[in-house]
Amino acid sequence: MQYLPSAQRYQSMEYRRCGNSGLKLPAISLGLWHNFGHIDVLDNARNILKVAFDNGITHFDLANNYGPPAGSAEENFGKIFKDNFVPYRDELIISSKAGWGMWPGPYGDWGSKKYLVASLDQSLKRMGLDYVDIFYHHRPDPETPLEETMATLDLMVRQGKALYVGISSYQPAEAAQAFKILKELGTPCLIHQPKYSMFDRWVEGGLLDVLEENGVGCIPFSPLAQGILTNKYLKGIPADSRASSHRGNGAIEEDYVSEDKINKVRELNVLAEARGQNLAQMALAWIMKDPRITSVLIGASKPAQVLDSIGCLANYSFSEEELNRINTILQ
Repeated sequence: MQYLPSAQRYQSMEYRRCGNSGLKLPAISLGLWHNFGHIDVLDNARNILKVAFDNGITHFDLANNYGPPAGSAEENFGKIFKDNFVPYRDELIISSKAGWGMWPGPYGDWGSKKYLVASLDQSLKRMGLDYVDIFYHHRPDPETPLEETMATLDLMVRQGKALYVGISSYQPAEAAQAFKILKELGTPCLIHQPKYSMFDRWVEGGLLDVLEENGVGCIPFSPLAQGILTNKYLKGIPADSRASSHRGNGAIEEDYVSEDKINKVRELNVLAEARGQNLAQMALAWIMKDPRITSVLIGASKPAQVLDSIGCLANYSFSEEELNRINTILQ
């Protein structure tokens, strides 16, 4: 049966301008880091994507190495896109990245022109796309000149393989340098994708200021600390949780779920309930309160989690008392 998205899909989603660009992104975006690989159920992935788009999530975020195995998330997305989303391509923002290990040998990792050009060509083939909307360098390369990496991002735009470019996991100083190079090349950096959550606040140490100064958007990943900042771990590590799945590909393991973290989660959960939210919704809202945040990347293992996350849009304002309480808990 042909997929017909909801006619009301744009009515409840908030869209935020990305830095100084003309592009708006949904306040909630869907990341395909986990749950979309060959080890996962394709029909479940399909349903997650449909529910997301039905509710105004227009941005699907991938990378060459997402899976597992590496490449399989893009392959599965390509199948779903071909079957269900081709008529809606112009309503979608699809992003991919390269910068982590993807194939053997000296040309399958980091940030050389050789690697990035080949990687994007492979990603486009896997997804069945003519172009991606955003192409990121996934992490800084300490050995390749930054000028080479940024010039390659510029090349991808000039070749029509990407509409915009971004960077991920760059520290403030190196991000500022990347922005300067890209601006001089004539392809301004659209967006930065850092790891950011209540448990990982490094971006507050200068990165958000650099993004604001340069008119660059921000889309944090792992805002729920891979599920720690949800109700899932309040009573320990469930058998069906990500921490116990041993799926690799950067997923958390049991040793990350410490008793200290869980105690903090329990206290945060009490505050969330007092706000009329569940913990995941409050954790997302806490990030979204900052106007420098363009969108927040969520992951989902089932469609209901997408709907639950969207619920954070009902309230992302915090009183000073609430913010102070959160900071005290997180110390």
